[in-house]
Amino acid sequence: MFTKIMKRGHRKVPKSEDLYGYVPPGHRNSGNVSTSNVVITNASRIGPAGLMQQQAPGPGTLLAPSTGTIETLPMFRDVPASERQNLFLRKVQVCCFQFDFVDTMRMIREKEIKRQSLVELVDYIQSGSGKITESNQEEMIRMIAVNIFRPLPPAAYENTGSENLDPEEDEPYLEPSWPHLQLVYELLLRYVVSTDTDTKVAKRYIDHSFVLQVLDLFDSEDPREREYLKTILHRIYGKFMVHRPFIRKAINNIFYRFIYETERHSGIGELLEILGSIINGFALPMKEEHKLFLVRALIPLHKPKPVSLYHQQLSYCITQFVEKDYKLADTVIRGLLKYWPVINCQKEVLFLGELEEVLEGTQAAEFQRCMVPLFRQISRCLNSSHFQVAERALFLWNNEHIVNLIAQNRGVILPIIFEALEKNIRSHWNQAVHGLTVNVRKMFLEMDAELFEECQRQYAEKEARAREVEELRELTWQRLAAAAAPGG
Repeated sequence: MFTKIMKRGHRKVPKSEDLYGYVPPGHRNSGNVSTSNVVITNASRIGPAGLMQQQAPGPGTLLAPSTGTIETLPMFRDVPASERQNLFLRKVQVCCFQFDFVDTMRMIREKEIKRQSLVELVDYIQSGSGKITESNQEEMIRMIAVNIFRPLPPAAYENTGSENLDPEEDEPYLEPSWPHLQLVYELLLRYVVSTDTDTKVAKRYIDHSFVLQVLDLFDSEDPREREYLKTILHRIYGKFMVHRPFIRKAINNIFYRFIYETERHSGIGELLEILGSIINGFALPMKEEHKLFLVRALIPLHKPKPVSLYHQQLSYCITQFVEKDYKLADTVIRGLLKYWPVINCQKEVLFLGELEEVLEGTQAAEFQRCMVPLFRQISRCLNSSHFQVAERALFLWNNEHIVNLIAQNRGVILPIIFEALEKNIRSHWNQAVHGLTVNVRKMFLEMDAELFEECQRQYAEKEARAREVEELRELTWQRLAAAAAPGG
């Protein structure tokens, strides 16, 4: 409850510097308002000639008369076709006004008028009743910007000052204005996907500035908002080819900031979902730009502590790269080993699951390049005292493709992991791990009995040497103790 109260009192400024369409609380009219004169400004946007003359002083200011009320407008079907464009504009202007949803009993009538206007605008665009004029398209995008581009409330750790809060346990903040906000997002989505929308016209309004501010909103804690944003950005990427490189670069920058600076962002999973679809559409041979994105952004995303929140989407993106170009398997596996967790067992289980998916798409040549460091790490996992880590590592031998790769290179792999298998059989506390280890040991014995016996002999010799060293050490300590004893 304390967190929710704090969020109402503080707002987090978006990362992009221009607050497109945001109206500071002091600039809003708290009483009844009219819609006859609406001016929206944004210094970052360049509109048609004459836009700057209409702007009011100060960025993001919404001006309106101080008296009057929001009028109820007729429905589109109740007016002649010739008047619908004018009615469309009037409804858009009504929807520019924003209300206080914290106080649910305040301005109920005006809120309902705006909600109904938004519903009708969505229906109008979805039905394709008539092509919207360019000026109306511009006003509609401005209205959308006024509603969705806003400072986000601070996250829980920003309110408390604690960096140790678990994002998985923190209750997400739900946007109180969602009844209106959802309809605004739906309107934007319908506009983007509509066959009547001309990309040559729309790209004037859905420009780089607009896209950047959409990306800023992915940090919203409200999962409903992030879901809409994910769908909208994916559609923008698909429809506006001119924006594709810019969107990829902007997402890159979000990842860099998350990895190397904040390790805090609510929308990494949703952005990775979009990228999973984008990667799936990459043409072959793959561009160097895309390979650099894998190495510099996707693989380092395994490093942050909250990786479990988005690991499923990240793993999908990584495996998509390997499926597209099998030669990248060595790069990916070495990247996983670089960021392999040391003390976080749950994270280690996730890595082992991802490793299995990558190995399924790995060819023999790439496997041979990385198998020595790979199985040294797997050997450590086999001896983990956390039974889930050891069990998940042993499950790799249930995969037929991985077993085939291991069998082809058993002369290198068995000597690396033999000691770990013997230690598990002798001393691991978990019966399931013990049983799985026996099965893996038997598998190697059936693969190559001669190699198995050689490894067993070398292990016995190593054990004998270790015992000799231990006995010599004990003898040395006994001599020292005797020499130090009184009268020694």
